[in-house]
Amino acid sequence: MTSSTRPFRFGLLSALLAACASTPPAPEAAPQVPPPARSSAAEVAPEPLRITVVGTNDLHGWVMPSRATLPNGAAVEQGGLAAFAGYLRILRAENPDGVLLLDGGDLFQGTLASNLTEGAVVIDAMNTLGYSASALGNHEFDFGPAGPLSVGIDGEDPFGALKARIAQAKFPIMGVNVTDSQTGGVPTWLGNDGTLLVERRGVRIGIMGLATPHTPQVTNPVNVASLRFAPLAPVALATAQALRARGAEVVVAVAHAGAVCKRHDNPRDASSCDRGDSEIVELLEELPEGTLDAVVAGHTHQPVGHFIRGTPVIETSGKGRAFGLVDLYVDPVTRKVLPEKSKLEGSIPVCVRVDSTVGTCDERKLKDTKQVELAPATFRGQPVVVDAAMEAQLSQALAQVEEVQRRPLGVRVPETLTRNYEAESPLGSVLSDALRAVSKSDIALLNSGGLRAELPAGELTYGALFEVLPFDNTIAVLTVSTEELKRLLEAAYARKGIYQVSGLKVRVETCNGVSKLASVTLANGKPLPANKRFRVAMPDFLARGGGGLDDVLKTLAPESIDLGERQALTLRDGLIEHWKARGKALVAPTPGRLVRITGASCPKAPASEAGKASSK
Repeated sequence: MTSSTRPFRFGLLSALLAACASTPPAPEAAPQVPPPARSSAAEVAPEPLRITVVGTNDLHGWVMPSRATLPNGAAVEQGGLAAFAGYLRILRAENPDGVLLLDGGDLFQGTLASNLTEGAVVIDAMNTLGYSASALGNHEFDFGPAGPLSVGIDGEDPFGALKARIAQAKFPIMGVNVTDSQTGGVPTWLGNDGTLLVERRGVRIGIMGLATPHTPQVTNPVNVASLRFAPLAPVALATAQALRARGAEVVVAVAHAGAVCKRHDNPRDASSCDRGDSEIVELLEELPEGTLDAVVAGHTHQPVGHFIRGTPVIETSGKGRAFGLVDLYVDPVTRKVLPEKSKLEGSIPVCVRVDSTVGTCDERKLKDTKQVELAPATFRGQPVVVDAAMEAQLSQALAQVEEVQRRPLGVRVPETLTRNYEAESPLGSVLSDALRAVSKSDIALLNSGGLRAELPAGELTYGALFEVLPFDNTIAVLTVSTEELKRLLEAAYARKGIYQVSGLKVRVETCNGVSKLASVTLANGKPLPANKRFRVAMPDFLARGGGGLDDVLKTLAPESIDLGERQALTLRDGLIEHWKARGKALVAPTPGRLVRITGASCPKAPASEAGKASSK
């Protein structure tokens, strides 16, 4: 905002002269002292300097918009970097030299356009948009070596693809808490020490990157075996102090660690933010207040726009569908952030056209709208205009994959196969049944977090399946005893996210947010045979120790684990060939193979809370 300078006005004081008289002169009057001048407009404190932090997270390769058809038949579109560029243009015009564009990590893995280029299309677009820094996400390690292999075996560099993207990027990808196990320092191939100093509107801003300490459990652990991921709080505190010692007047963290907050009506009330699922909340509760001036978070794919112990935190649901804003105000004299003036908006949908009544293009908010009338979107009173140059840049990359994406697979999906992270799902059951058949195994396990989209009704295309299974996993098979199987299942179901299963009936008991395996039988309800050796199929991500199975896998004989490294087909392509040969529509089986129960000693949730849980 440009301030106006008011004109100065000075009053002149007139001296009164005593008249001369013929009589003897009166004593001389004491000289008069002018009264103190009143404060003028020039002495009013200058306006604070506004720094606009724009945050994105968990793009997962979604350089293009997401498209959806509502129940009423209306087609809506949300996201896309060409549309996002239109919002940035408005923000930069509104606050010249005051915008800082940051990302919370997980840039690449998830779309065919990104995966076929190992993320190159994403970095090109982010360079054009003018990002200053990104956090190091767990999925940044998924591609492994440059080229077709996704795992660093047989001497291949496990960071090959990531190194190529780092060399391409005009901004640093940072993880100050990530160290090399041999040297103890930040890996040299990252090209930075996990921090960055930039200047906006004359304000020196220190930026630190943080990676979730759980990275080895949520990427292929083989690719990060040589790295260590330290707890966040001690590193963040030391780094913030070092940045301020180097002259930073504002310190911002970009973190691939996020939060889960159930309420969004009051940004100053963070009481609904779960502590068990919210690494950023736990971090800020450990740090002295004011250590960080703002956080751009990621990883949990949840909209967050809250002040956590006074620190503004923003996060979106990802896929380029929205962005967050934090406006920080810096006193130009003291060079300190004025926290009482800080403002934030946690998740602003990226829309070119919006419903004229509801004012959004978010299909989740429009699904119950009876009649949708789309109109051009505006932001801050300005029309949102798609950036033509960015659109042209992306169209070249998207044209290369369009033919592959639309390729029909000769398989029909009568009804949309939905997913569920915390319960049995139609999608999970169909995929785990197919995995068991393909591998000729007794049992199949799939981690729900690896299923990244729902399978839409209609003729199945390669692109649709790719969105569901974007990871190039192989099919691994474990051969285990009954006791080893039980220990494997106990580890699998002692987690918040559920495992989808085929070949078994499983009961999972939950109490106070903690889950455990309650019972397991064969699919027909009979007990597990005592002396049987079971073949258990799963993605190699799990068989290499991901998803919480590492401790159990370490106790198995190495020859009992086949990682499928020499197979010609990935998990995704293996399922395609199976469905083609089978020649039947993909129909969800009758549910009941996976049941969640509440522990007998647990207090029952109020009806209102139970309703919230069921709709999550």
